[in-house]
Amino acid sequence: MKRKSILLVLCIGMILTSCESKISLNSTDVKNEKNQKNTTMENPDKGYNLPIDEDKKKEVVNDCEEIMGIVRDIYSEYNGIQEADQNTAEQMMNRMKEIIKQNGNPVIGSDHYSVMDNYQKMEQFLKSAEQEEKGSVILYEADTDGGITRKEYSYDGKEMSVMSAKMIWSEDTEPVLTYISLSKIKEWAYTENGNFCYELCVPEPPEVTEIVDGSCIIRVKPLSEECREYSKKYVSTFGYQGNNLLCSNWNAEDMQGLDYNGLYEYFYQMKYGEKFTAEKEVVGIPAEEFENVIMTYLPVTKEELREWAVYDEQSNMFIWERLGCGNYSPTHFGLSLPEVTEVRNNEDGTIVLTIHAVCDSVVCNDVVITHELTMKIQDDGTIQYVGNRILDNGIDNIPRYQYRLGNLQN
Repeated sequence: MKRKSILLVLCIGMILTSCESKISLNSTDVKNEKNQKNTTMENPDKGYNLPIDEDKKKEVVNDCEEIMGIVRDIYSEYNGIQEADQNTAEQMMNRMKEIIKQNGNPVIGSDHYSVMDNYQKMEQFLKSAEQEEKGSVILYEADTDGGITRKEYSYDGKEMSVMSAKMIWSEDTEPVLTYISLSKIKEWAYTENGNFCYELCVPEPPEVTEIVDGSCIIRVKPLSEECREYSKKYVSTFGYQGNNLLCSNWNAEDMQGLDYNGLYEYFYQMKYGEKFTAEKEVVGIPAEEFENVIMTYLPVTKEELREWAVYDEQSNMFIWERLGCGNYSPTHFGLSLPEVTEVRNNEDGTIVLTIHAVCDSVVCNDVVITHELTMKIQDDGTIQYVGNRILDNGIDNIPRYQYRLGNLQN
């Protein structure tokens, strides 16, 4: 699993740069990992944009060109992939992965929940580095644009560094190097959950006026196929911003606190397979349409929705407002990725998903919170969510939820 784009909300990039965050996590608390080793530079220096030996650069470029050569035919089949839908792009990327992995090196896709093939080599490198053993490993990333990213991690017995290179296709289907860089890694850990968490050395104030985030999390040890399927199908759509389905405590007997007006667009996407769009920032959704979407996935009645959500009786509409600066204070927790780590089937027909909130922004923590989401498969095959429980007082470690329309308070 890789993240540095969480795509949970299309405008998040604009939100993060144009809004001032009012709530943030305590990075000291959330970085407290159990039973894992952290390696920190004792005398950190500039550490980024380091000079690269010309022979080494030539070696990297030649390697990238060789990899691009063996996936050229696949890319040609998907020519014009930039205009293709996401599923088609992922099909191409997965076929590229199948070819690249044959060289024995670790390879991962750029999509969320991607499996790292040949992960054992990466895991061995990290475990050896924990024992202060020198070594290096190359990780390839197959990208949905048809290009590749090559990352070579090296450990010299004291410090770790990464040389990154990205290659794409030209209009004439020739490989083009877009960048190559060498940076030291300020802090890193291979967690008990199988994630490689690290923070790159990056420019810091006063050299830059805005904070540069050098944090990254890469899933090394793959999740089970079942966990990946449940992650993608049942929780990835919601994430942790714009709605509170996964970041609040609730159950079938206590559903008043859910942000139904915020949840509408996410359930709409699940029901119809496309994002909800509106020309205006604030719109009214006919009550029957709103209730039909929400009641498909939650055990609530029309009467309860009209009482608990923002409903205009005169027009018989529920209000929907686009997520933006006026109703959302951005936090790094909001960019976390929900990752199902266990699926439990109960005798009463309910399914309990154990979920980790994985945040690679600022805090670089693969378990900001752990929560259990309970759902049930209906007779017609649809899913209803019937409860969410945040474990170990994790609710105290995340920002207070901000309702889309400001109508309710936790």
